[in-house]
Amino acid sequence: MKLRPLLIFSLFIAWIIVGGCNNREGKEGSPLSTDIVSNPNTADGTTDRSGLPLMVFEETEHDFGKILEGETVSFNFKFTNKGKSDLVIADVSSSCGCTVPSYPKTPVRPGEESTIKVIFNSNGRRGYQAKNVIVVANTQPNTTLIRIKAQVVNPGSEKTQ
Repeated sequence: MKLRPLLIFSLFIAWIIVGGCNNREGKEGSPLSTDIVSNPNTADGTTDRSGLPLMVFEETEHDFGKILEGETVSFNFKFTNKGKSDLVIADVSSSCGCTVPSYPKTPVRPGEESTIKVIFNSNGRRGYQAKNVIVVANTQPNTTLIRIKAQVVNPGSEKTQ
């Protein structure tokens, strides 16, 4: 009867493997189609960017100036898709847990504007702070860097501007 636990264990492992290979294509809530991603690079080094989306920010760096320690501030980085195809932002990440970005999860059509909101929590931070936010999209190059900075002061020692 020692064979029975081994059989049950083997069936359980097979069930996990088969269940882990669930293909979501065509189902509601599935990720965006890979058809919208185009790699313009070629082996000979030439690049055709004419049909790609182009993310153009009004500004890529924002300075909050002096803020009090513990204060939470935010800024909306406004951008326009000046390309010829839909702009899809795959991910936006920050260099620190004190900086939280949010971004559009739906494609931005050519000519449309949108924003990436960046929230900075200065709790536990003092002095000059500069935080990088990396935007990954179906552009060429595929990453864009935006940045926030602030001078965080002790509430008891200095006043904000």
